[in-house]
Parts: sequence; structure tokens; C-alpha cells
Amino acid sequence: MHIHLLDLAIVIVYLLGVTALGVYFRGKQRDVHDYFLGGRTAPWWALAFSIVATETSTLTIIGTPALAYAGNMTFLQWVFGYLVGRYLISLFFLPGYFRGDFLTAYAVIEKRFGQRMRTVAAVTFLTTRTLAEGVRVAAIALVVSVALGTSQRLAVFIVIALTVLYTFEGGMKAVIWTDVAQFLLYLLGSVVTFGVLLHRIPGGWNEVTQAAAANGHKLQVFNFTWNLATIYTFWSGVIGGAFFTMASHGTDQTIVQRLLAARNQRDSRRALLASGFIVLFQFSLFLLVGVLLFVFAQHWPLLGPGDRADSILPHFLIREMPTGLVGLLLASILAIAMSNASGSLNSLAASSVLDFATLSGRKADPAAFLRLSRRMTLMWGGLLILFGLLPWGHLLEAGLRVASLPFGSLLGLFLLGTFDSRANATGSLVGMFGGLASVLLVLGYTKIAFTWYVLIGSCVTFALGALVTRVFAQRAATS
Repeated sequence: MHIHLLDLAIVIVYLLGVTALGVYFRGKQRDVHDYFLGGRTAPWWALAFSIVATETSTLTIIGTPALAYAGNMTFLQWVFGYLVGRYLISLFFLPGYFRGDFLTAYAVIEKRFGQRMRTVAAVTFLTTRTLAEGVRVAAIALVVSVALGTSQRLAVFIVIALTVLYTFEGGMKAVIWTDVAQFLLYLLGSVVTFGVLLHRIPGGWNEVTQAAAANGHKLQVFNFTWNLATIYTFWSGVIGGAFFTMASHGTDQTIVQRLLAARNQRDSRRALLASGFIVLFQFSLFLLVGVLLFVFAQHWPLLGPGDRADSILPHFLIREMPTGLVGLLLASILAIAMSNASGSLNSLAASSVLDFATLSGRKADPAAFLRLSRRMTLMWGGLLILFGLLPWGHLLEAGLRVASLPFGSLLGLFLLGTFDSRANATGSLVGMFGGLASVLLVLGYTKIAFTWYVLIGSCVTFALGALVTRVFAQRAATS
């Protein structure tokens, strides 16, 4: 299946424009502060849009409607936890980030527990982000393969090659302002998609509500069951989602880098909280698009035998949207995907260069750091190509599940440093390994849903870290 030549031209022109913007900002980079934090000049509202754009990828755009298409809207309960988690981050983590001139989240860990624990935290981030970004690359490739009629393997190479070029040329300032434009574009594209779908469905919204009620209550949002094996419930959403967000937005360098790029702590807090309400709106919109796609497909089937539910939105865009509008919508999806990957590559490079600088036994000058950061971007781009070729299953849930495995131990480390003044490096290290082991045991031997993994991992890490610290302290006192 191929798109019209006009639509293809629109996509190409837009991607060239994004690359040109990255090239424009390259001349404004003097050191790592400019490259990784954009000189801390961005206003809070731009950072709010950038945070949303960073956590919103092609994985989200095509995976969220697919959830509602195949199920219902109970995923929205998970988003409610995003709001709670953001508030807790602004209350407990942000003050620590702005007490020094930090470039990465893990510099705070070094101040509290030493270089060894900073290295452990950075390795955890690099591993988690690479795996999670691999799932997102697979989602981007799915859109490209449907649009251009290529294999997903070729699509992976096309997308990452363009993304690496964009990231290599542009710094954080380019990423932030490109995020703003791309956020507005993909949100507009989602609204247009919703409008076109509603217009095409015979009977409009009345038909949607009737068909949704007759086919498994597709407009259902709340599920108050306490069954830990059920993925999306009110409790796993508000509690599990809050802990997941504290980890993803409070300890993951990709988001923390945006928070550190604010002019001050107040602007950082405003950006973080505002982004939560924006995310709630956009996920509601994405899920409603999925419900409408289900009702539309009752009249005009979109998927053939063997087609994955994740491809439902790309198939609708290619088959049903007018020429010209298809190009704009595909450009918006691909642009936000590339922006998301660009931000991740920038953060991976930042952690690789800065968090391991002491281990290398040398302190590079600003120009050397800048050159090394660009080389690390190329290396991480190559790794993402490899991970993007792996089979991941349902893309959105696969991304969340992969991130949930190590996030708990990382969050537990930050909680130890924040709330337990007696915790030391040995206790925190043992706690992290124990937290990760507990999550792997839960994954392998229970049916507990992944929405609880971060809560379990962080609680075990905190409790075990505090206990080991006190046991060693008591032995040292009696010896």
C-alpha cells in the first residue's frame, strides 16, 4: 500500500524542515549546557509541551487507539496516576534537582551516595531507555511500512537515519522548540482524525454510543476491582500509575533533562503540572479515536487477516483520508516520533558522557564534551536500530512493561536518598538489586499485572536498602 505522491511530498518537505531547524540551532551551542539544557532559556509553557511531546511517541499515537479498538477506555485510569505522580515529583524531587548545577538526574545520586551509585543509576537508565526506545522505533517503523509499502526492517533504517541526523545537528534548544511545533501539529491531526471519523460514521455520535455499548462497553473508563492480575483498574491506575510516573518523570534522564532546562524551580514545577493535564486530554482523545475506529470498522473493515490491531490507525489514514490531509497527518505522526527519539538520543548521550566522566579518569573541556556527545549520539542510534527490529507484541503495553521492570529499583534509590538520611551506598546498592529481583520474580511466577511492578520494586528497594544500612551500621558500632 502506497500513499499519493502529493502526500509523500508533504512528508518529505516537513522532515527536511525539521532537519533544517536542527542545523540552525547547532551554531548556538558553545558547551554542554547549551547542548543538553538549551542554555536554560525556554519558558515553562514550551517545556510543558516538550514534556508531553517527549512522552508521546508514535507508540502512543497508534498504540492507544488500538487499545480502545480492541478493548475499552479503562487505560485512562492509568493516566489519572500520571497527575498524582507529577504532583509528588514537584513536592519531593524538584527541590533537590535545583540545589546545584546538575546536568543529569544521577548527579544528585552522586552527591548523596557517591560515584559508584551514580554509575549504577546511569546504567539502569541507559538500559531501560534503550529497550523502551526500541519498542518506540518499532512503532515508528510500523507507520512508515504501512505508508510507504516497505518492510519494517527497511523502515527502521529510514527512520533512525533521519532521527540521528536531526539529533546530531541540533541540541536541546532545537529539540524543545521543535517539540512545541510538533505537539501542536499532532494534536491538531488527532482532532481532525476524530472529526473525520465522526462525520463518516452513519448516525454520528448516537451510533457510536449504541455500538460501543453493544460491543463490550467500549466507553467504559472505570474498573474498581482489586484483582491484581487485571491490568487497568482504578487502583492500579492511580497508585501504580503514580509510582510509574514518579520513576519515568522523576528519575529518567529523558524527562528530568527537560525539568532541569527550566529557568528556575518554579517554572519547572509549572511545566510539569501543566503537562499532566495536557496528557489527560490527549489520551482521552486518542482513546475516543480508537472507539470511533471500532465503530467505523463495523461498516467498512480496515484490517485483513493477520493484521495487527496496532496498524488500525495507519490503515485508516492511508485508505480513508483525503489526499493532502494524509500527508499532513503522517508528517505529524512521524515528526513527533522523530522528536521523541531525538530527545531520547540526546539524553542517552548526556548520561553516557557526563555520568561516566569521572570513571574515565579525565575531565574533558567543553568543546571535547560537545564532540564526544555527538559521537555518542551516533553510537546510540545504531543500537536503537538493532532493538527496533525485535518482535515486541502489542506495542504500547510492551513499552510500558519493559520500562516497568527496572524503574522500581531506580525510583526506590531516589526515595532512599530523599527520605532516609541514614541510608548509605551499600544499603542502596543491595536494595536496588533486591528490588529488581523482586520484580523479576513477580513477572516469572505470578499473574500480577505490570501496572504494579514499579510500586513493588520501589518498596522492596527502599525497605531492603534501609534495613541493610542499619544492619551494617549496627555491626560497625559493635565491632
